[in-house]
Amino acid sequence: MRRRKLTLLPLVAATYFMVSGGPYGLEELVQDCGYRTALLIIILIPLIWSLPTGLMVGELAAAMPAEGGFYVWVRRALGPFWGFQEAWLSLMASVFDMAAYPVLFVLYLGRLWPAANQGYNGMLIGAVVVAACVLWNLGGAKAVGTGSVMLGILLLSPFVAMVIYALVRHPAFGASAASSAPVSTEHGGLLAGIIVAMWNYMGWDNASTVATEVENPQRTYPRTMIAALVAIVLSYAIPVAAVWRTHVPPADWSTGSWADIAALIAGPWLGVAMAVAGMISSLGIINSLTMSYSRLPIAMAEDGYAPRVLLRRLSNGAPWVAILACGLAWTAALGLSFDRLLMLDILLYGASLVLEFISLAVLRVREPDMVRPFAVPGRLAGAVLAGVGPTALLIVALIRNRNEQMGHISALTLGLGLMAAGVAVWFFAAWSRRRHSTTSGL
Repeated sequence: MRRRKLTLLPLVAATYFMVSGGPYGLEELVQDCGYRTALLIIILIPLIWSLPTGLMVGELAAAMPAEGGFYVWVRRALGPFWGFQEAWLSLMASVFDMAAYPVLFVLYLGRLWPAANQGYNGMLIGAVVVAACVLWNLGGAKAVGTGSVMLGILLLSPFVAMVIYALVRHPAFGASAASSAPVSTEHGGLLAGIIVAMWNYMGWDNASTVATEVENPQRTYPRTMIAALVAIVLSYAIPVAAVWRTHVPPADWSTGSWADIAALIAGPWLGVAMAVAGMISSLGIINSLTMSYSRLPIAMAEDGYAPRVLLRRLSNGAPWVAILACGLAWTAALGLSFDRLLMLDILLYGASLVLEFISLAVLRVREPDMVRPFAVPGRLAGAVLAGVGPTALLIVALIRNRNEQMGHISALTLGLGLMAAGVAVWFFAAWSRRRHSTTSGL
């Protein structure tokens, strides 16, 4: 059967959820830095962090539109060992990411139904959310992309309403309240705000893993990166600026406070709508990332570094075994009650991102004649400079969060341990691959 492929708008919507999922998560940025600085960070960080990454993804995805995306890029540039590490780092990071989003779904549901946070209800609800996204993904990449467009409209509608109310109604507080209220320094001020912004602009390469399921990827990927970046920046900056106009003090912002702020500006009905949108945000993120991460095991299986049973597909192209395997792993992780550990996210994702930028530069040297429908400007120097800003921000973030704890062990120690485990697993996978090749040869 001919597979229905992702076109521009569905891929932009899916990328939006892979990277952003809406303005949820920006609350601590305003609390830490105040409105003016928060808006500057929202606008400037993408120029240093997101734009270079988007350009890199645009070039490599257009030049090598292969299933597995960044795994294929790194393997081609640096060899099988580093390609395996790239996939390992991404899959390990997915465990922590995908354990956090169902928790956020339950938190917003708890605003409407308090029993959601009682006993084991939260874990059961999280498992149902993951299962729903697994079933959605079995419909194929096109179903996920089209669904992302619908979810994006539902997600952003309450923010549009809040912005309109903020522009046409009188301020919620006195004009001096926001300007005189102190900015919180509990979480580290400016540097902490920058790290929060980085987290909210992270994940541009995730869209690359479904390249074989994208219509005309050479043209679609570069346009997707630019369109998604513009959409994310606007959906962050406009609501924050609108709330600033109402003079809500920065100290009133905290994780999950969008619903409270919306209720303050327009009434309880919009607070309820904003809580529902928070659930939609988490659902859309889990759904799109399931599509992205499930393609990595397939690419590894094709190279002999993962069980070949993962290659099984439905007639619509959905890799059902890989999707189910990822869903089971993420459901098991729900019991670990992982919170959003910035250190682990930054360490694991950051290491994989650095490998991608290195691959961009290496391929400029090794394969200068590679057909590149889109290219980062500047030849080799441009490829190298593209990675400078994101790498510098990653180093700063690692230094800032080096003492972050997960129970009795530091997140840095756990992250380094997971990276070391990737090396050990590589040797086992390579041995199994050689053994299988020898047996097949006999």
